[in-house]
Amino acid sequence: MLMVLRRWQVAVLAALSVLALACEGEAGGTPGADPPPDSGQLPASMAALGDSITAGYGTCVTLVVCVRNSWSTGFDADVDSHYLRIRAGNPDITDNAHNFAKAGARAADLPGQAEAAVRSGASYVTVMIGANDACRATTAAMTPVEDFRAQVDAALATIGEGLPEAEVLVASIPDVYRLWELGHTDDRAVAAWNRGICPSMLGNPESLADADQDRRREVDHRIEDYNRELRRACREFGERCRDDEGAVHRVRFTLDLVNHLDFFHPNVAGQAAIAEKTYPF
Repeated sequence: MLMVLRRWQVAVLAALSVLALACEGEAGGTPGADPPPDSGQLPASMAALGDSITAGYGTCVTLVVCVRNSWSTGFDADVDSHYLRIRAGNPDITDNAHNFAKAGARAADLPGQAEAAVRSGASYVTVMIGANDACRATTAAMTPVEDFRAQVDAALATIGEGLPEAEVLVASIPDVYRLWELGHTDDRAVAAWNRGICPSMLGNPESLADADQDRRREVDHRIEDYNRELRRACREFGERCRDDEGAVHRVRFTLDLVNHLDFFHPNVAGQAAIAEKTYPF
């Protein structure tokens, strides 16, 4: 199945590359705009694993989970999620997209989510994890890289054993350091971050003292390490897994792409940007 799927992906990319998301984070395209491939080449079920980003947290007016706006399984037309793009070519996936992502989830929670995906019988699984492993109270509390990798490997092993035909996408972690760069001079963002949003990176956001700059760089480097291990884990999993090669991390998020309550989680436009950057790849 993978080789067939990748042939249509390459064809679509070649025909539509001029429509790709601009580097400055433009929103995704219109649902159904791409010529749909043959339905036999597309999955009829899917599952999303991850944290609050994939759960659509903060996209529905208040700071709550709002899966309708998930970049992966969402059904809001403004997001143009993977689910909607697949449904345009294969209606059999209708109402068969499951979101197991949880706000606050870390890599340690991923194996349990993978078990849920197996129970759902998904033929396509998306994974985005790691922001909460880096966003801790202190840098010392960040998940060690070795533990992070072991937890991701355990989840992928569960998927490989329980869903031997499923396709898997492993997405990279967004660039949280860039968010600090954009927001540390914005009074609204500073006020939100001072309420405890990702303190390892965003704590004391206005300070340019060496200690605070070193702390931020340490978190940034840890995210780079996590993204490296996500790529390696996916590639070692085998040909049924594709990673985004850092596409989400390279999205040039602006403050207009995050909600204006916590100035951290992607809003609807931000979710659309992630969807566009990861499908098809």
